[in-house]
Amino acid sequence: MEHYTVTESIVRADIIAKAKELAQLITTSAEVDIYKKAEKQIAINEHVQSLISAIKKKQKEAVAFEQTFKNPEMVKKIDSEIHALQDELDSIPIVAEFQQTQSDLNYMLQLVMNVVRDTVSEKIQVEQGTAEVSRCD
Repeated sequence: MEHYTVTESIVRADIIAKAKELAQLITTSAEVDIYKKAEKQIAINEHVQSLISAIKKKQKEAVAFEQTFKNPEMVKKIDSEIHALQDELDSIPIVAEFQQTQSDLNYMLQLVMNVVRDTVSEKIQVEQGTAEVSRCD
């Protein structure tokens, strides 16, 4: 089991506190605000919800025809219906906005992770190559 000194524990607590501060900054960003608004609009849109329900129902049917009834022709037919429903769903402006905000948010999170990774990598440079090991014979 690893043991940490008091100083190491304080540093670890400081890192966690900064991570929480960063998370708070992200959750109060304009991107998250736009995402939440789009999510609410989707949740109250009856047409969107009915399409989502229909897609889920068709997906369950496809699984049943594939696994239980072993009917690949019906699976193809149902998959085609699912694609048509998905295309209709994707053509709704609020859904497109929601998908875009999801993408923007994912991009921002990836960017933050990359900045952290790159900054740490710059500070902790390890020489590449082989390490010398001395032998005691």
